[in-house]
Amino acid sequence: MSRRALRRLRGEQRGQEEPGLGELGLDPGSEGGQEGPPSAAPGRARAGVSNRFELITAEESEDELPSREEQGDARLSERDAAEGNNKGAGTEATKGDGQRDGEEAEQLDKTPMLSNKPRKKKKKRKTKKTSAGETLEDNDLEDIDSLLEKIEDTNGLLQQTQSGIIADSRPLLYIEHRQRQRQCVRGTWLTTPQSTWPRYTRTGIVMELVDTKGGVQYFTFEHHRKYQEVQLKFLENVETMDPNSVVPLLQALEPYHVDSLLLLSDVCRMQEDQEMARELVEQALYSLECSFHPLFSLTSGTCRLDYRRPENRSFFLALFKHLMLLEKRGCPRTALEFCKLILSLDPENDPLCVLLLIDFLSLRAREYTFLTRMFQEVESHRNLSQLPNFAFSVPLAYFFLSQQEERSELEQSQAREKAARLIQLALIMFPSVLMPLLDHCSVQPDARVASHSFFGLNAQISQPPALNQLTSLYVGRTHSLWKDPAVMAWLEPNVHEVLRMVDARDPLVEESEHKRKTLYQSAPRNIYRHIILSEVKEAMAALPLEVTSQPVMGYDPLPPLDSIVSYTRPERTNRPSNESTLSLFFRSLLPNFNLQGDIRHERDEEAGAGQDLNQGVNRLMAAMRDMLANIQFQEPPRDDNPEGDGDWD
Repeated sequence: MSRRALRRLRGEQRGQEEPGLGELGLDPGSEGGQEGPPSAAPGRARAGVSNRFELITAEESEDELPSREEQGDARLSERDAAEGNNKGAGTEATKGDGQRDGEEAEQLDKTPMLSNKPRKKKKKRKTKKTSAGETLEDNDLEDIDSLLEKIEDTNGLLQQTQSGIIADSRPLLYIEHRQRQRQCVRGTWLTTPQSTWPRYTRTGIVMELVDTKGGVQYFTFEHHRKYQEVQLKFLENVETMDPNSVVPLLQALEPYHVDSLLLLSDVCRMQEDQEMARELVEQALYSLECSFHPLFSLTSGTCRLDYRRPENRSFFLALFKHLMLLEKRGCPRTALEFCKLILSLDPENDPLCVLLLIDFLSLRAREYTFLTRMFQEVESHRNLSQLPNFAFSVPLAYFFLSQQEERSELEQSQAREKAARLIQLALIMFPSVLMPLLDHCSVQPDARVASHSFFGLNAQISQPPALNQLTSLYVGRTHSLWKDPAVMAWLEPNVHEVLRMVDARDPLVEESEHKRKTLYQSAPRNIYRHIILSEVKEAMAALPLEVTSQPVMGYDPLPPLDSIVSYTRPERTNRPSNESTLSLFFRSLLPNFNLQGDIRHERDEEAGAGQDLNQGVNRLMAAMRDMLANIQFQEPPRDDNPEGDGDWD
């Protein structure tokens, strides 16, 4: 509300204020209660104001010149004021004292406006009013003044915020632009980039949308020309069987080459450097995530990748290696989510066979409800009960659910019944699991179980090799979950019940034996791939010879036989060999020995023939020294009686 409106509410006019000392045209010694002359012209109203600083305030500039009606009202009020002066001095003096106090407060409020500081309005002193209308008017004025003070205080806080004094008065949804100190500024889901990593640039990997069918989107990774050259160089270095040859490739050509990072991660893991192995896998995942298609989603479960394409395999393998490292670090819940992600990328084929792992991670993460729900929904079309891991892990999950106190008695009894029924079916279908499991748990079976042929050594020998691989994998991976005394106490009566059914020649026993002989003739390639990546020694020992005899590369173990290759390595031109017989002999002893050296591909045959000959001789001599240094002569055994007791004929 403007000052002019406040004066009109008070019934005052602009020329009625108390004149200040030193006012132009007034006597400094005049009495403070004396008002200005009533004959002042309306056009000269600004010259008779009480505060000369009012002329330069920002609020005065907002006031407009009085209209004709206001000028008429001013004249009438001046006449009334002139008549009131003739009536009595006592009443006027009383009013004058109250007005002087109010006007002095107004002058103090107006004076700081020159410094452009936030103006703070002070409350007026209450004056005695003779009528009820004047009292209500005073209360309204106080309400208006309090509102003005609140508004001015708010403006003052905003100004202080801009000057940096108060920072909490910012809007709730104020967005602050913060400059990150690290070089990697991308927001990622799979990993958290570190400031010590190399600066990321475009690596030449892109993801393209191939097709969309039935709400499912099919994507694929593609390598540009630059990345293809690095990949071919990597394959050449791998043939040397020297991991150190990959390091210069990362340093000079591409610091985010995925296959090189995965290969070096395996080397660090074998050297017990788990932290460096984890960091290299995370860098590989970060490089792949930065090349995601905008429509590719990690959480929708409707995005697919074809494992038959070599460009897509790196993402599968990086995810699998990452979840294995997470599980070893004691993060089974996060590892379970990565396992779900791998399964969602190709649920029909399951190229890494994560179905053999997801039950173990669910039990480790105590996600018993998820495991039982998955078994109920997928069993109808995937026959999960034919896998030893699901056959034993699902009843174990029901047993743990029956032990939860927050569940009702009915739910606990139902879970206990399901657990007993399913564990009995698992023992009948896979009797070869019990004795190795008890052995790993350091539990001695009772005499009845140990002497019975159903769980004896014959059960392990007679089962097919493919089933032996699955059972060895499950026992070697999950035996720690069965060491709980409560679990063993629950398992013992169910084992005796199975022996009772076997002795009674239950038809279910014969049916299960027939399934074991017909369903597990040979394991698919994805199971072998899973066993190699898991590195469970019990299962590795059970792999067939056709798998262990071929070279297995950590960056692409057992590639699919029906791979879809988008680009191939150029064929090398085999030059005629000028090596001597001695050189071929040393090559048979030392496969890495090369008499001519790698410079044969770069030399000028005519100009550098002498130098190449000297280098070849030096290589030959070095190889001979190494061979002679490694030769050890074994002395023949000595007899105590060298002449012997027998006679020579």
